[in-house]
Amino acid sequence: MKVANFTCRSCGSVDIHSILDLGTTPLANALLKTPTPDDEARYPLHLVFCANCMLVQITETVPPEELFSHYLYFSSFSDTMLAHAKTLVHRLVDERQLDSDSLTVEVASNDGYLLQYYKEQGVPVLGVDPAANIAEVAEQKGIPTVVDFFGTQVAEKLVSEGKRASVIHAHNVLAHVANLNDVVAGMATLLADDGVVVVEAPYVKDLIDHLEFDTIYHEHLCYFSLTALDKLFARHALTITHVERVAIHGGSLRIFAEHTDSAKRQASVTALLAEEAGWGVHTLKFYSDFQERVEGLKADLVAHLQSLKAEGHSIVAYGASAKGSTLLNYFGISAETLDFVADRSTAKQGYYTPGTHLEIVPPEALVEKQPDYTLLLVWNFAEEVLAQQQVYRDAGGKFIIPLPKVTIV
Repeated sequence: MKVANFTCRSCGSVDIHSILDLGTTPLANALLKTPTPDDEARYPLHLVFCANCMLVQITETVPPEELFSHYLYFSSFSDTMLAHAKTLVHRLVDERQLDSDSLTVEVASNDGYLLQYYKEQGVPVLGVDPAANIAEVAEQKGIPTVVDFFGTQVAEKLVSEGKRASVIHAHNVLAHVANLNDVVAGMATLLADDGVVVVEAPYVKDLIDHLEFDTIYHEHLCYFSLTALDKLFARHALTITHVERVAIHGGSLRIFAEHTDSAKRQASVTALLAEEAGWGVHTLKFYSDFQERVEGLKADLVAHLQSLKAEGHSIVAYGASAKGSTLLNYFGISAETLDFVADRSTAKQGYYTPGTHLEIVPPEALVEKQPDYTLLLVWNFAEEVLAQQQVYRDAGGKFIIPLPKVTIV
């Protein structure tokens, strides 16, 4: 079905088609201070496809100040994220021969989870993040941070101060950006002549193949293929020279881009572009049965949970995550089924989940309360969480992994 009155965020086309309509949902990270809010804003959550540049995106743009100025997601609470960042930093310091004369900038640098490893290696760093509360934590780690939304204006100011970046990181942020062209243009402005941009973003093919519909929420405006990214970066004289598929966040692309006038494209890029053409990145057909598959998963998971409750079992959830909010709200799973949500982040504990109004408690509650089953909402960190909760599991507790199909471990 063609969608009216929407313009592609990347190329400006109006040739837009529907993939998945999740109705209206609350903001996934708008945690509540009370279980009975007077008013809770809800917004349309509609996934669409641009037939011109192949970008998959949602139609609603919530003002970024409302989403990110005070943020409760701290990357450093995930051991997986820290290990992932450290490995990449050590690799780049070696490959790019970075030293005290280099500069690494991260767009949406969060609490310094990545830049801290450059600092340890003696490489100067600078973070840019709009959330003042998170930037304060980064500053305490010795990571200088500009509190702002990155774009051409910030980039031009930094260049006027004599700064040019040897490496620009943008991990799990490009999907959050409404003005894609301004951010990528800013990268091109700030990047040194021999510098490299490193971007990680969840891969749209993994989203479709593995039914990762819960990664769709209002902060995630875009869902990228390499084809869509290639068109976007080329528009700003940046060439994607290398691409890797990495397992983080259920399957992501890691791209490396350089100034076009000095870039040499590697075989990895041409190979993946050809592979995407093969599975139909240019066509709506690849996405045509996604809504039906999501509805099938909904019926299956709800039936499993209802059956367990009817048998008298206690059920909770683990992970007060954005993806968990999408799943719980669209599937209609709330306090009638779940007793609470456990989460490792102390910044979230004591709050309540948006829409479903479940109390967020420390993970120790799993051992203290010993519920029979725990719905794992952060399935992308399953290995980490299962290892951390071995005591709970040894005592008989079981985890329900909701997708791509319902599995109990």
